[in-house]
Amino acid sequence: MNAMDRMNRRTLLDAGFVEESVDSPVGRQTCFSIGTGQPLWLLHGAGDNAGAWSKTATPLAASGRYRILIPDLAGHGTSEPGEGRLSMEIFLAGLTAVAERAADGPAILTGNSFGAWLAMVWARENPDRVERLVAVNGGPVTGLRPDLTLMPPDRVEARRLWQALVDQSHWAVPDFVLDEVIRKGRDGAIPRMSIPEMQPYLMDGHLAEFAAPVDLIWGESDQVVPLAYARQLQAGLAAARLTTIPGCGHVPQLECPERFNAALLGVLRQPPPARQPT
Repeated sequence: MNAMDRMNRRTLLDAGFVEESVDSPVGRQTCFSIGTGQPLWLLHGAGDNAGAWSKTATPLAASGRYRILIPDLAGHGTSEPGEGRLSMEIFLAGLTAVAERAADGPAILTGNSFGAWLAMVWARENPDRVERLVAVNGGPVTGLRPDLTLMPPDRVEARRLWQALVDQSHWAVPDFVLDEVIRKGRDGAIPRMSIPEMQPYLMDGHLAEFAAPVDLIWGESDQVVPLAYARQLQAGLAAARLTTIPGCGHVPQLECPERFNAALLGVLRQPPPARQPT
């Protein structure tokens, strides 16, 4: 983890979150938690870690309504396994182990990017344990831009990826940021993720079978998983509602946290989206 990752994780601890380690069939899993009430999970994206939610966790905790749980997904942060391929089965096993140890009752699952895909797969396999979901710039169908790579080999490709991830107002970044994008794509969890083996967990053509209600929160400037993808999910899911955030990209909880937090708290205050007429 880089200095920013460590600082974000420190922010969680300073806010009163407790960092715990849980045994699982795929090794020890790390989870940050705080509060009492309905379980509210925050699942980060590929190559990231629990610190990605550092700017959202405190406002959620201040509401006093939730038991907030922020795991390092398997193979990310300090969660094991520390080497070898990362399949969907491994991610599901790690998340299930934390869920069995950390919280009871129907949960709200919130996931960003790959975390949204994982949340929906876990919800499909554990329908009695999930009340509703919030998918943030991610989901369980194909649609990523084929001309972009999450493992850029140089600063030219890293800049192309960066400019697709964030709003144009944030395009100007120093080279050390691009170097970190390259490093994570080379040495982090992303190259270990077995994407071809995860294809059976996609829900193309089967979204209508997904029972849990889903709120979609989308940074409109995302060009990796664009707004058209969100509208595809909204049209295909049985119960879905779309909230967009202008001038924000793929990871809105870090790029524009105040507006993202307002959007998230806003949808959580509302009843879950109703089923669409068939």
